[in-house]
Amino acid sequence: MPDFRSVWSQSALIAEWLPGWLLGLLILLAGAMAALLAHLMLVGIVRRVVGKRGFLAALLERTSAATRLAIVVFVMSAALPAAPFDPAVRAAIGHGLLIAFILLVGWFSLIAVHLAAEIYLRRFELDTADNLLARKHVTQMGILRRAADTLVIVITLAAALVTFESVRQYGVSLFASAGVVGLAVGLAARPVLSNLIAGVQIAMTQPIRLEDAVIVENEFGWIEEIAAAYVVVRIWDQRRLIVPLSYFIEKPFQNWTRHDPQLIGTVDLYLDYAAPLGRIRDELNEILAQSALWDRRVGNLQVADGRETTIRVRALVSARYASALGVLRHVYR
Repeated sequence: MPDFRSVWSQSALIAEWLPGWLLGLLILLAGAMAALLAHLMLVGIVRRVVGKRGFLAALLERTSAATRLAIVVFVMSAALPAAPFDPAVRAAIGHGLLIAFILLVGWFSLIAVHLAAEIYLRRFELDTADNLLARKHVTQMGILRRAADTLVIVITLAAALVTFESVRQYGVSLFASAGVVGLAVGLAARPVLSNLIAGVQIAMTQPIRLEDAVIVENEFGWIEEIAAAYVVVRIWDQRRLIVPLSYFIEKPFQNWTRHDPQLIGTVDLYLDYAAPLGRIRDELNEILAQSALWDRRVGNLQVADGRETTIRVRALVSARYASALGVLRHVYR
């Protein structure tokens, strides 16, 4: 049998010969290696418990890097008191490990928020014809996810800054003494804050949703993207109109698909008083009967206005969707 006392004494002699900083690094490295092994064991156990499907399984898969680094940081922090560093060096390393752990928790939280939103939206499909409910939930979750991201980032940075003694002790007095600067920053940040608040209001009340047909600034288009500070409206001719989020809270606009995608459109004809309205009405009915775009709700011809030499005849047609109505209004023979 080996003599463990002699082995221990030889190890102690080797430790005395090594510089303190090198021995400390070796201790931290050993702790990191032990943490990696522990992470592999824990992940294997948790996978057997939660299975291969579900939110927890997906969360475990996507946060593997974050949890691995978090365990390494935790074990290194536990091994740090045994490392023969100078007190100042030990305090600096401990502070760095604490900040790293806080940032890793924030990273884990962001991944969890994104995964929860993704799993929630899997039940909705935007590619279907009747996608009103899907657009509602996709819009709501997109805005709420960005708000949650902002909240997590702010809390993470605040928690990291609080670890600095100078910031924790003098932060209030510094902000109080910088009243003019704070006022200027507040005025400069007012549009950002107003758009952030408008985003939350849009997520709750939903005056607009993704792919809603709208008229904004006398331009007809569809809501293509709702970002953190602006909305992208896809104009009918493929242009993009960029509008601040606060616009949809503060100013009036038209939403053609707010509750129901079904629409009624008009086609105006300027004709002579002698125009055969009966034949025109029969022609309209025949065109609508042969068109798959017509939803058979409204199909009518009426005189809308009369002037000295002409009359304005209006054809009323209906369609199930805004895109179908746009095509139907241009059908002719």
